[in-house]
Amino acid sequence: MAMIYTIEQICSIVGGQLMSNAPAKDVPVVEHLLTDSRKLVHPATTLFFALPGGLRNGEAYVEELYERGVRCFVVPEHFPASQPGAWLVRVDSPLGALQRLAAFHRQQFTIPVIAIGGSNGKTIVKEWLYQLLEKDYRIVRSPKSYNSQVGVPLSIWLMNDTHTLAIMEAGISRKGEMQLLQEMIRPTIGVFTHLGDAHDENFATRKEKAEEKFQLFRGVDWLVANGDDPIVRDMLASTTIPVFRYGKGGDNNVRVLSVEKKEHHTQVSLQAGVDNEGVFSFLLPFTDDASLENGITCACVLIRLGYAAPILAERLQNLRAVSMRLEMKKGINNCTLINDSYVADLDSFRIALDFLQQVQQYQRRTVILSDLVQTGKSPHELYAEIAGLLQQKGVRRIIGVGREISRYRALLEKVCEEARFFPDTEALLQQFRQLRFQQELVLIKGARQFAFEHVSALLEQKTHQTVLEINLSAIAHNIRQLQRLLQPGTKMMAMVKAFSYGGGSFEIANLLQYSKVDYLAVAYADEGVELRKAGIRLPVMVMNSEESGFAAMTEHSLEPEIYSFSLLNRFRLFLQREGLQHYPVHIKIDTGMHRLGFSPDEIEELAGVLSGDQTCSVRSVFSHLAGSEDPGLDYFTQQQAGAFTAACEVLQRQLAYPFLKHIANSAAIMRHPALQFDMVRLGIAMYGLPDLSNLGLKEASRLKTTIAQIKRIPAGDSVGYNRRAVMQKETTIATIRIGYADGYRRAFGNGVGHVWIKGYVAPVLGSVAMDMTMVDITGIPDVKEDDEVILFGEELSVTQLAAWGNTIPYEIMTGISQRVQRVYYEE
Repeated sequence: MAMIYTIEQICSIVGGQLMSNAPAKDVPVVEHLLTDSRKLVHPATTLFFALPGGLRNGEAYVEELYERGVRCFVVPEHFPASQPGAWLVRVDSPLGALQRLAAFHRQQFTIPVIAIGGSNGKTIVKEWLYQLLEKDYRIVRSPKSYNSQVGVPLSIWLMNDTHTLAIMEAGISRKGEMQLLQEMIRPTIGVFTHLGDAHDENFATRKEKAEEKFQLFRGVDWLVANGDDPIVRDMLASTTIPVFRYGKGGDNNVRVLSVEKKEHHTQVSLQAGVDNEGVFSFLLPFTDDASLENGITCACVLIRLGYAAPILAERLQNLRAVSMRLEMKKGINNCTLINDSYVADLDSFRIALDFLQQVQQYQRRTVILSDLVQTGKSPHELYAEIAGLLQQKGVRRIIGVGREISRYRALLEKVCEEARFFPDTEALLQQFRQLRFQQELVLIKGARQFAFEHVSALLEQKTHQTVLEINLSAIAHNIRQLQRLLQPGTKMMAMVKAFSYGGGSFEIANLLQYSKVDYLAVAYADEGVELRKAGIRLPVMVMNSEESGFAAMTEHSLEPEIYSFSLLNRFRLFLQREGLQHYPVHIKIDTGMHRLGFSPDEIEELAGVLSGDQTCSVRSVFSHLAGSEDPGLDYFTQQQAGAFTAACEVLQRQLAYPFLKHIANSAAIMRHPALQFDMVRLGIAMYGLPDLSNLGLKEASRLKTTIAQIKRIPAGDSVGYNRRAVMQKETTIATIRIGYADGYRRAFGNGVGHVWIKGYVAPVLGSVAMDMTMVDITGIPDVKEDDEVILFGEELSVTQLAAWGNTIPYEIMTGISQRVQRVYYEE
């Protein structure tokens, strides 16, 4: 169980001054530490550290978190005490206080603690050691890459008295940082991974950087390190730490005898022991050099721990790849993009080029590369090495961005058939069209400050003369009108699934965030990931949770809907493997819709499972109304509400903390005010559909296209496929640039659907084709090619279009293809 401290104890531990006007009998206990307001789960037992952070200074979020129920805060000494009932711990440095608290917490445990340091591979080695050792230990480890001055203390806080082993990683970028991390982690076992060139610029020499990193291992019982690295070897020679060295050299504790790469795996043989009598042969399911070094490092840890050769071989061959940040996706003009704009150092550039080389479908390869800023090499040496790598990997075109890389263009021009250079990203964007990307593999590699996400967006962008216009002012108006119907304290979740009902993703989410919506909901994890990449901070629920999306959800703080025991068990197992605790989830109850959800007879069992669970924390419980818009189904709506209330009561009796309850959708907001509970879910009503309470909602979407060609068709001739429309008289037709591939349904053909042109409604002629549709414009004056055509909007309601097609507005809106360009505007 997690150790619990009172706020008074924490104040004493960190050496702060406690300020509160709350009654002394109400001293709160603290179970959870928070540095990011977006990750709040348990307000009543959370302590927020208001860390400094430039644009995201933690002090700015105190008031917001107070309103969300947090009462304990660690703040700078100057912070005013104005919140009634709050407990403020004033300190000289909130970050220092966080680290002091973590150091104290660590001292309460005597379990083995493995600390992983180095330049590259720390997270992978940590995750692989977890995979290799989880059968034998109850392991707590750093979530993801929590290895910084903030990440390490948050990782240590996860330690509790159920754990038998801790695995922590520690990363530094400048002198003086590792001592603070070492004092918090206090490892008993050390692992030193690859020593690369990241952050070399912050140290006088590579050796100085190694010395800083080696401070992590003060006092460890033993250390695993690569004895073949000359800098590491010098460090090992001068240390009194018992070292377990590995490498090809004969004086290493573990000697690498052979590394034989196959098509999909690598056969490795190691020799270990006092007299090198023990041979360990095993398969690694990887072939790249980085994975092999990391795998051998892990093997040496297990050998030193005393694992026998057969067990070691069995576990190593079953290692699973750890998700990295490289992304490959489809681009414009039959291109494929590899987006690696997260870090820009030489080692990660080599890794990205290795990944590029694995994609064999393209002869033409382009690299878009910014200045590399974390190498420690002289510029000439650096770009000469880059030129050699480009030549080795068969890169035909280099596009350099930055003043440093531009100065050394001559080195790169020698090895690439085509080379272009720009002083900054803005200059590249201005000349983007002249670069002509087509049928090639493109690697985008840049430091964060170059904002290469704008370059990536252009390479992924789809252009089409058919446009869906979104009136953001109308959406904001609709939200305000619906918020007026809510009872005080009722929260609002906005549904942005299915590309926000066809309207877009982060553009709509930005507006919802500004409009003080409390929650967002998406259909799948990748929709939520896009919102996070676009800077959306609101909590996001994922309604269709899939095992393949678990990693993406936890990486981007997305909260899954859990609707069955099978899904719950799989997600709990995933959280255990990842070392995550109290992860927020949303429980779906089936009250009669019979689509997804726990049935009423499963609630007692569900409550028992959730009550003792440490991996998941129930953020909300909800259900879905089947006919809230239909007065004829009001009796069924009330039945569903009763079943939902009963299920929530059962769960609340078993759970020791409160959770949100919600069942009302857009129609229920307007028609069933008694069903608001703690939160309501706003869907298509934000687009003005339907207006069931005469609120003056505004339709916010407008689908339009243009006329490609105008023709006169004589009587007796036909139009379109299968001659479905034969002209009874001479007819003027317009071929417009939209078809069923854009979402304009084939059901609208043969006079069923109509479009709006210059104030007139024109019927569709013949069959709707994939990319084109023909309409009858006979008698409409002054129509020209390229004139605007409205498919739906203020001039022609989408409700009317849906009625013509014998469907509903939801299907029309969500069916608009992604190839249709979205344009957003405010009035």
